[in-house]
Amino acid sequence: MTGGPVVCVLDTGPLSHFAKAQWLGVLKAVLKEHRVVIPDVVAVELRNGSAQHHQLRSVLEADWVETVSLESPTELLAFAEYERRLVGSDGRNIGECGVLALAETLPNAVAVVDDRVAVKAARDRSVVVRRTLNLLCDAIRSGLLTVPLVSAVADDLLKGQYRLPFQPGEFAEWCAREEIFAQ
Repeated sequence: MTGGPVVCVLDTGPLSHFAKAQWLGVLKAVLKEHRVVIPDVVAVELRNGSAQHHQLRSVLEADWVETVSLESPTELLAFAEYERRLVGSDGRNIGECGVLALAETLPNAVAVVDDRVAVKAARDRSVVVRRTLNLLCDAIRSGLLTVPLVSAVADDLLKGQYRLPFQPGEFAEWCAREEIFAQ
């Protein structure tokens, strides 16, 4: 991310996949200049998942991740709108609803989500969205991370069934093809 500090509202997906792949420290380094928050519904998802994946506890115990409850009428109305658009009969995407509601209502906030439908819903309501892969590429541009390091992170995320627009070992090729670092 460029510019000054912002509030980064993170979804369950990036946090859980980075934690399970043992790369949570990379996410912390990438976001170190920003306030990092999760809505209470994401904390519940992480807590529920920690019974099966103990690594998720590291997110809940991280001193750099703050849990924020959705309480104000404005937050709850935004949550209800996202819930109407994103949550089906299976109850999935509650976390995304909380992330988008907080990012919409907190000053200077950015939603960090990777779900395509959630990204579209956010953009339809003028919420600033960053995908995890964009954060990693920004960190390479700024000199914080290297292409080989992000390649290793991406490969481990892919092993954990995280969806990225390339296959294992193809991060650098994808960057070249997409002209990610072209001047």
